[in-house]
Amino acid sequence: MQQTASDFISLLRTRRSVAPRLLTSPAPTPEEIETLLTIAARVPDHARLVPWRFIVIPQAEGRRLGDTIASVFLQDHPDAEAERVTVERERLARAPLVIAVVSRTREHPKAPEWEQILSAGAACMALTVAANAMGYATNWHTEWYAFDRRFLDVLGLAPAERIAGFIHIGTAAEPPAERERPVLSEIVTYYRS
Repeated sequence: MQQTASDFISLLRTRRSVAPRLLTSPAPTPEEIETLLTIAARVPDHARLVPWRFIVIPQAEGRRLGDTIASVFLQDHPDAEAERVTVERERLARAPLVIAVVSRTREHPKAPEWEQILSAGAACMALTVAANAMGYATNWHTEWYAFDRRFLDVLGLAPAERIAGFIHIGTAAEPPAERERPVLSEIVTYYRS
């Protein structure tokens, strides 16, 4: 599908997250996933440190990881109701595809940690917008398990790695409702000396 600059600007102006529970099949094909990851890996990366990596989680694997999420949740909430445990178990299986963007910073004299973290965030946004441009709906989530070392160890993150985002990708089951956006006059100033 070929898009013009005007189409792309329109996409950016109207981009909207879709709740993971409203994402259904189809998901991107393996070839489309490769394209998405290639695009996400082209974000600004001062000093070429590649301060991010990707973990592709198809829905079936998200279900298996859900057992770990539910187990960790129950360790902290042993009296949780069964419905809540089911919600936790489904966290990474709501959408047909989830791609975890892992932030991995290291010391460098020309690329401060903050820049490297922002680069991982840029990878999340590039992945999201690229999937939207392909016609898929997305949602960038973290949620509690993204910060829980017990789960991160199972997912294979090194001790210094963090989740920048879980990008849920699929087809919207219904058009997303628009929400109120910031008023530019309240968030923009023009510097003048």
